[in-house]
Amino acid sequence: MNIRLMSVKDYDKVNQLWKSTEGMGMRSLDDSIEGIEKFIKRNSKTNFVAQVENNIVGVILCGHDGRRGYIYHTAVKSDYRGRGIGRALVDNVINALKKEEINKVALVVFSSNDLGNKFWQSLGFSRRSDLIYRNLSINEKNI
Repeated sequence: MNIRLMSVKDYDKVNQLWKSTEGMGMRSLDDSIEGIEKFIKRNSKTNFVAQVENNIVGVILCGHDGRRGYIYHTAVKSDYRGRGIGRALVDNVINALKKEEINKVALVVFSSNDLGNKFWQSLGFSRRSDLIYRNLSINEKNI
């Protein structure tokens, strides 16, 4: 297995992985090839794929605002889970954020995503009960 920086050229394979991952929420604009290209350009050192031969078997997106890091769309192909790929992707993100001098990272997981919530908890990501997550869709609906 090889973990490397994600490129927009990976989009088709990564998008297939996201669409086949239960619990993943996708948005038509943000997760389009144009949206992902914009995100990668803005966060060129913090997005990774795990590759076995020519197959992308894992992905993690991460960006930051100069103060906090934010993890998005982490997925590992179901038949490759339990091999440490997800942990390795997160480790790469954490190391990249440290190099960017970012000291804290956050993420959002659907409450119904049991597998995802167990994964993040196993890595030491704590659940915040003191916050209310709010958002406003400006240009699109969820897909």
